[in-house]
Amino acid sequence: MLKVIVLAAGLSRRMGVENKLLMPFCGKTMVETTLDNILAAEIGEIVVVVGHEAEKVKAVLKNDPLSIIENLDYEKGMTTSIQTGVRATHNSKLITHNSAYMICLSDMVLIEPEEYQFLAEQFFEYLKQDKQAIVQPIFKGKRGNPVIFSHFYEKDILETTDTEGCRAVIQKYKKHVRFVEMPTDHVLQDVDFREDYDLLIKNINN
Repeated sequence: MLKVIVLAAGLSRRMGVENKLLMPFCGKTMVETTLDNILAAEIGEIVVVVGHEAEKVKAVLKNDPLSIIENLDYEKGMTTSIQTGVRATHNSKLITHNSAYMICLSDMVLIEPEEYQFLAEQFFEYLKQDKQAIVQPIFKGKRGNPVIFSHFYEKDILETTDTEGCRAVIQKYKKHVRFVEMPTDHVLQDVDFREDYDLLIKNINN
């Protein structure tokens, strides 16, 4: 069973004063668009980790069939949100030795449901060969997101001191990483700066 952990707690410092997740995109907010695509993929149980402006983010997601968990330590970096999401799985009846964590960024609005499905399918095929499977999407050699970790890595994820994600875990177990070539660059397209957002809107409108 796939546990989809969606990170929606960050401060959006590089965007400026605005919370990028609440900025408009195709008639909704960025975070709504991302969650709509993940929900449409129907790949597993979804946990959204909120922190910065938590109540505002919760408000736009209140009608969606997902769990929302608040990370009180969100200012300490992305890893604390990943760890919050992983800890939330302890109470899930769906966690087994074949379970896995898909770590999603909530500002990747271009990833389509079929792309999430493709990654999940590739992961579970690989898991048959390697119970320590890690799958990361790439496009023309560039690494993207989301990354999928087998349940084997729960302890490593919870104990990592890398504040900006699970790169240290990937590096430690790099022989278990399978890179999956994607048909589009959507897995590379996050929105950190205002220029990224403006270009995204321009490309969508053209």
